Amino acid sequence: MRTRRPARLAIVRADLVAGGAALGLIALAAVAGAALYLAGRPVHASSAPFTGRWLPHLGPGTPLALAVATAVVAYGPRLAAALPWRRLLAVGYATSAAWIVALALVDGWSRGLAGRLTTDHEYLSEVAGVTGVTAFLRGFADRIVDFQPDSWSTHVSGHPPGALLVFVGLDRIGLGGGGWAAVVCVAAGALCSVAVPVTIRALGDESAARAAVPFVALFPGAVWIGVSADGLFAGFAAAGLALLALALTGRRVGAAVGAGLLLGGCLYLSYGLVLLVVPAAAVVVLATRAWRILAVAIGAAAVVAAAFTLGGFWWLEGYQLVTVRYYQGVASVRPYAYWVWANLALLVACAGPAAAVILRRARRWRPVAVLPVAALLAILVADVSGYSKAEVERIWLPFAVWLMAGAALIPAPGRRFWLAVQATVALLVNHLLLTTW
Repeated sequence: MRTRRPARLAIVRADLVAGGAALGLIALAAVAGAALYLAGRPVHASSAPFTGRWLPHLGPGTPLALAVATAVVAYGPRLAAALPWRRLLAVGYATSAAWIVALALVDGWSRGLAGRLTTDHEYLSEVAGVTGVTAFLRGFADRIVDFQPDSWSTHVSGHPPGALLVFVGLDRIGLGGGGWAAVVCVAAGALCSVAVPVTIRALGDESAARAAVPFVALFPGAVWIGVSADGLFAGFAAAGLALLALALTGRRVGAAVGAGLLLGGCLYLSYGLVLLVVPAAAVVVLATRAWRILAVAIGAAAVVAAAFTLGGFWWLEGYQLVTVRYYQGVASVRPYAYWVWANLALLVACAGPAAAVILRRARRWRPVAVLPVAALLAILVADVSGYSKAEVERIWLPFAVWLMAGAALIPAPGRRFWLAVQATVALLVNHLLLTTW
C-alpha cells in the first residue's frame, strides 16, 4: 500500500502538470500576441490568440450556465454510471443544449444567439439571393474570389455551397432568420453529446461511453457551438461517425447509408472536413471489418459527391479558388510562425485542459485512446498546412469534441475535478471576451 500511494500521487501530479501546461500555453500565446502587437508586428486577431473583444461582462445566461456546470460537476459522473442507456443519452443531450444556450445567453438573446448569423460576413446575408439550386451551384465557384462586384460574403466564399444551402433550405420551409438558424445550430451541435458515447459503445466499451457523457455535455467548445455554423458541422460530422460505427459493428445497411450521406455531405459543408477521413479510418480499424457495409457507406457518400458535381459544383475547383480568396484577406498577413503553435492554445480553450490529460494517458489500443489520437492527428495536419491561422477555436470543433472520447482514461476520483476545470475555462472565456463568431 505504501508503494502504491506515492505512485498514484505521481500520476495525479503528472495529470496536473499536463493540464497546467495546456493552460499555460493559452497564457503564453496571449502574452506573445500582445508583445508582437507592441513591437509593431501584430498577429491580426483581436484579443490574440482569440478572435473576440476583451469585454468582461455578465448576462442573462450567467446564472443558468453556473447552474448547469454545478449540476454536471456534482452529479454527472454518478448519473452517467447509473442511468439506463437511452435515458442517459437524453439527459446528456438536454444538458449539452442547455449548456450551449446558457453560454450564448451570457451575451444576450440578440448578440449571443439570434444575431450571430445575420451579419454581412455570415450565411444569412446571402440567403435571399439564392433563387434556384441548379443556377446557384453552377455559378457558385465564379463568385468565390474577392474584389468582384458579386463576390460571396466571407463565410459563404470560404466554404463549399452545402453550407449556405442548409440555411437556404431552412428559409424555404419557413424557418428563416437568425433565431431559427441559431436554434438549428444549437440542436445540431448538441448531437455531439449523443454521437460520441454512441460511437464508443458501438465499438465495444459501454463503461467508457458512459464516462464520456458528462465531458461532452460540458464541452468548453460550446462557447463557439452557440452560435456558429461550425457547431452545426460538428454535430453532423459526429452523427456521421456514430452511424458508421453502428453500421460496421452491427452490419446495419440503413446506418451505413446514413453515415455515407452525412459524411459525404460534410465535404460540402467545409473543405477542412475532408480530414474526417482520419477519425473515420480509426472507426473502421476499430470496428469489425464489415467490408460490404463499408462499401455501402462509401457508395452513399459518392452519391452526394455526384449530386453536387452534376449540379455544377466541382469540389477541387472550389478548393483551389478558396486558397486564392484565403490569401486575399487577413490570412496573408497572419504570421505562420506564431499561429502554428498559438492555434494549439486555442485548441486547449476549445477542448479544455482535460484533453491534455486524456492525450497523456492515451497509450493502449482501445477506442478511448485511438479516437482522441485520431482527432489530434487530423488537427495537427490542419495546423501544419497553414490553412488554419486563427479562429480555430470554432473551425476545429468537429475534431476537438472527439478528444473527450477518452474521458474514461481519467481516473474516476478525479473526474469531478477535471469537469470543474473544463467548465471554468468555458465560463471565463465567455465572460471575459465577446467572441466574434
